[in-house]
Amino acid sequence: MKILKFGGKSLANGKGINTVIDIVENRVKKGEKITVVLSARGNSTDELEAILKKASKNENYQDQLDVFKKYQLEAFDNVDFTEEFETLDKLFSGVSLLGDYSKRIKDLVLSHGEVISAKLVTQLLQERGIDANFTDSRTLIITDAQFGDAQPLDKLSKENVIKHFSKHNGSTVNVVTGFIAANTKNETTTLGRNGSNYTASLLANYLEAEELQNFTHVNGIYTANPDLVPEAKKIEKLSFKEANELAYFGVNILHAKTIIPLIEKNIPLRVLNIFDHTNEGTLITAETGEKGIKSLSVLEHVALINLEGRGLLGRVGVDARIFRVLAHKNISVSIISQGSSERGIGLVVDVSKAKEAQDTLEKEFEADFQKRDVSAITIVENVSVISIIGQDLSTFHKPYNALIKNQVIPLLFNNTVSGTTVSLVVKKEQLHRALNVIHGEIFEISKKVNIAVFGHGLVGGTLIDQILNSVKQIEKRKKIKLNIFAVANSRKVLLNKNGIDEDWKGRINSQSADYVIDDVIKYADENHLENLIAIDNTASKIFTNNYIALVEHGFDLVSSNKIANTLSFKFYKELRSKLEKNQKQYLYETNVGAGLPLIDTIKLLHLSGENITRIKGVFSGSLSYLFNTFSAGEKEFSEVLRDAIDKGYTEPDPREDLCGNDVARKLLILARELDLKNELEDINIHNLIPNDLRKGSATQFLDRLHELDKVYQNVKDEQKPNHVLRYIGDLWGDLFQEKGNLDVKLVSVPQNSALGQVKGSDSIFEIYTESYGDQPIVIQGAGAGAAVTARGVFGDVLRLADKVNN
Repeated sequence: MKILKFGGKSLANGKGINTVIDIVENRVKKGEKITVVLSARGNSTDELEAILKKASKNENYQDQLDVFKKYQLEAFDNVDFTEEFETLDKLFSGVSLLGDYSKRIKDLVLSHGEVISAKLVTQLLQERGIDANFTDSRTLIITDAQFGDAQPLDKLSKENVIKHFSKHNGSTVNVVTGFIAANTKNETTTLGRNGSNYTASLLANYLEAEELQNFTHVNGIYTANPDLVPEAKKIEKLSFKEANELAYFGVNILHAKTIIPLIEKNIPLRVLNIFDHTNEGTLITAETGEKGIKSLSVLEHVALINLEGRGLLGRVGVDARIFRVLAHKNISVSIISQGSSERGIGLVVDVSKAKEAQDTLEKEFEADFQKRDVSAITIVENVSVISIIGQDLSTFHKPYNALIKNQVIPLLFNNTVSGTTVSLVVKKEQLHRALNVIHGEIFEISKKVNIAVFGHGLVGGTLIDQILNSVKQIEKRKKIKLNIFAVANSRKVLLNKNGIDEDWKGRINSQSADYVIDDVIKYADENHLENLIAIDNTASKIFTNNYIALVEHGFDLVSSNKIANTLSFKFYKELRSKLEKNQKQYLYETNVGAGLPLIDTIKLLHLSGENITRIKGVFSGSLSYLFNTFSAGEKEFSEVLRDAIDKGYTEPDPREDLCGNDVARKLLILARELDLKNELEDINIHNLIPNDLRKGSATQFLDRLHELDKVYQNVKDEQKPNHVLRYIGDLWGDLFQEKGNLDVKLVSVPQNSALGQVKGSDSIFEIYTESYGDQPIVIQGAGAGAAVTARGVFGDVLRLADKVNN
């Protein structure tokens, strides 16, 4: 015989209950011997309890009761629930008069949900010609008198079940009420949480069934709740031990007490989806499969109680006292763990029992308070417990570190005695993010990296397109899914938690909205987005004011904007301090040299203890093109400059390039990488613009470009033979001091030197070190262009994304 158990959602009006009848009919036609166990239909149990509470408060409950009755009869004209409805009317009326109800009355009221459900299914099966027999489990399962959570008396119950099934067997389909039972006085009791599953497993045990099949609305048991973790995978097989762990730690489909009767008789349990006949669900047997992490389970509606005090350090018997007094009050402790400070003990209880537990513990430890061995017993509500089933401590650092990176700080963690389950207590508002972070870390799925791009001009727009074009390839190769959830300029933002697509430019025009930075932060938080990166492709000083807020809310930073690194040294250090405190990173390889690996090289040399003695080079691709071309040909300076402007190598007002400030900022960035405390005003800058051309509009300046020709022709003519002009940045001096010497200037260098051989708009950097002596490390390549800069930013993004896997 097989036991088929159907849950409340499966029995809901419409497709649900019709599918249940179809399944039973098909099984009977195939000649299978089955017994059906049913829960109350839909939300009937919750509705009956809500009506009961209204009645006890003398509130109007009749309207809600009428809705309940209507639902039970809806589309079922031939069903008679007169007896059940009249009993409910009398019970609610009595409760309303008394203004209170006992647990015994509550059990009696709630039992009607299962009775109505079983009577309905019995009649519908009979109408299809099936020999169905309504079976009230109160005549079968005998329990103690603990109303609300009664415990079966196995011997009596087994005798009743065997006797009943010896009479009603063969082709008869017994339709059994789940959840409800009766005590030895024939009073209605209920079996507590997951009671209908418990009824089914008890019958399976007593009848030594071939298999228990639990029909739900999902395809089986998953690696996590699919409603919270979209990437969760179905588990094909579990052992009873693993299932018991899952049940204990909160998987709603299972309950620990449901598993025990099956283990005793080695009866397989299969969890199936009522709406998917092709899926074989999850099979749970005694066989032990491969070791490893199986699933994440969640306990909600719990509270954390903390006992703090110096007297707890090394104290023997404290845990025993806690368990003893709470057990006396029938308060179950799901997790207990000593705090990392060794001066605190945390325990997790049902939130409805938290205040009673606190009062009980305060009374127990009253003398300890007086001796100041215990200083406080506090309640932390709005918490959840995540249990990693199959996790041992040897690899626990991986999910734990991933949580910390995403600013989810567990309040407490605990390792089971078996050493194969680790539980974490987290703030409830962080549950969704924590689950996704842990799941992405421990299962072989693509980890999502959520990106906000600020600035979608030439560089930003190119970067977005580069990312979108590479998403599938990166996910396939790296198992990292890059998800751009925000694109913004200084005023408008486009938000989509599932990521923008190739039509992002059109959507910005039609769907973007005004914003401040807090709106983006709030959106990421409300949608539980993990592994956050903010990319600054603006040239805005104002936007750099947002960096610290972004870091404090879990974002790593990537920037092509040089300004943040060239503001005051005080801000520079404050930003680094915030990054360290929040364990975030700030990458800005494109700040100097566009896509060249310059900053990384300098960081590695400096970190390794290499004494860098000098850095000099051509820092500006725009000015590189200008002087390379001017030095090599016979064109006038103004003609070369106009050509550079037309090619887009300079800013619209070329004075922004010619003034030297851009090169100065880049030089300052490198100085600070060497821990020098220089400020922007410390730099000696050779402004290439004559004084009388520095004022006025860009148009006026462009009209007077010819005035530069004589100035720079003289400079060119005064050079030594075989020399060329280069506009360089130069960091030199005793770089072990607080500050170095920083010069930005136009120089003449030998044509055959490294600087002299630079072509086009390339940049070149010479890094002199103590170990390398007079032979510098030379880094040379394209130093300008939107595509090059965007690719460099993309590289920084991938560096951060790679760390998600480490």
